[in-house]
Amino acid sequence: MRELELAVDLPLRMIWRDSSGSGDFWENAVPNDARNGIRMWRRMAAVPRIAMLFAFTWQSAWAGDRVDSGTLTRKLIMGYQGWFGCPGDGAKLGWRHWGDLANGPAPTVDMLPDVSELPATERCAAPLRSADGHPVELFDSQNPATVQRHFAWMQQYGLDGVALQRFATELLQLPVLHADDVVLGNVRDAAEQHGRVFFVMYDLSGLSPADLPAVARDWGRLEGEGITSSRAYLHHRGHPLLGVWGLGFGGRPLTPRDAEALLDALARASAPHGGVTLLGGVPAYWRTRDRDASDNPGWDRVWRRLGVLSPWTIGRFSDDAGADTYRRTVMGPDLAATRKLGVDYLPVVFPGTSSANLARARHRPDLAIPNKIPRRCGHFYWRQVYNALTAGASMVYGAMFDEVDEGTAMFKVLPSAAQAPVPGEPLGISFVTLDADGCKLPSDWYLRLAGAATTALRSGAQVSPALPLPSN
Repeated sequence: MRELELAVDLPLRMIWRDSSGSGDFWENAVPNDARNGIRMWRRMAAVPRIAMLFAFTWQSAWAGDRVDSGTLTRKLIMGYQGWFGCPGDGAKLGWRHWGDLANGPAPTVDMLPDVSELPATERCAAPLRSADGHPVELFDSQNPATVQRHFAWMQQYGLDGVALQRFATELLQLPVLHADDVVLGNVRDAAEQHGRVFFVMYDLSGLSPADLPAVARDWGRLEGEGITSSRAYLHHRGHPLLGVWGLGFGGRPLTPRDAEALLDALARASAPHGGVTLLGGVPAYWRTRDRDASDNPGWDRVWRRLGVLSPWTIGRFSDDAGADTYRRTVMGPDLAATRKLGVDYLPVVFPGTSSANLARARHRPDLAIPNKIPRRCGHFYWRQVYNALTAGASMVYGAMFDEVDEGTAMFKVLPSAAQAPVPGEPLGISFVTLDADGCKLPSDWYLRLAGAATTALRSGAQVSPALPLPSN
């Protein structure tokens, strides 16, 4: 088989070097043509700037291929919130998750989406103005065209798909549950259309143990409605994959006995449909039962019942040195422990965090630190990818595709401070743009990096700690 080496350049221009000895460079002329299946290649007369090469085969996946929905292995899955709304949409929940924009305004997001590609029918004009005098515009997750666009980006940049977050407390609020069902339908349709994968992940945050039965009832309803029969629904270990986030955290009322009862109920709900593989979102220190984790040893019984275990690392370190320490002292031993348990290990990587506006809205000005964990132009994210892959991870979870509330968004966001409102106008708000750390970056920078990470994960080739894309 002829081997090529893949160089990450522009998202719509995949460049390959023939490693058979000729030294020729080739490029894929139509990598984004998903429907006609044509793969056209041409020898290049000139080679653009290249930052890193991956060993890859001629038959490897490219951005237009349909992602295999049969396994989580060798995939980078991003969390997808899908919880944004605008006044006047079908949900009638106002500026959902953008903040209280009608009064103040008081936004609860720290990053703003780049909506320059969206037509007027997908934009919502917010009562904010940018530093350069233009109105700030947002989007609505209830709009199927916008969700289709997000999945088109995933296809364009070669990303695998998403874990759609389904917040358990919202199962008890019928108007919000209806809105969540609409988004789930949008995600299913978009994943099928663009050849990506998705699965449902329940977030138990804030849910009383007494209300846990609502989760299994909802899952049974979704299974009965055929959600896992979608050709895009991700399976793993022979069954549909279902995420349950919020197991084993310290300071929460959920006990191991509660969790086991929930897992039993989910298994019963899935039994008529062939079973389920459970993915647990757990504390970073689940194994040692300290720091963010409960010290109850009963959680060890729960871990053995999972098919996949995914420790949450957001905020557990804030720079490369901290990420390296985590890899050495936590991730490496975690991988060894999960192998003994017979459970797959899904590490989490994130670009940085900022949730100052959300902290202000919650009346916690002491936590309102803009750009709290700097992205450093992508270097922080890539260090975590490098650490996960070199530690031996065979799957990765990216936090998050569209999370602008806490500033972990990987999709297209405003690249320049001139495009965001002036800090302090309205009083007490701030926004983080991609130039916050001194780099001039395009709005799709983190989609490009996620595409590079996906390529590295799929190929299994040796990965470099150097950033795989040239930055300014």
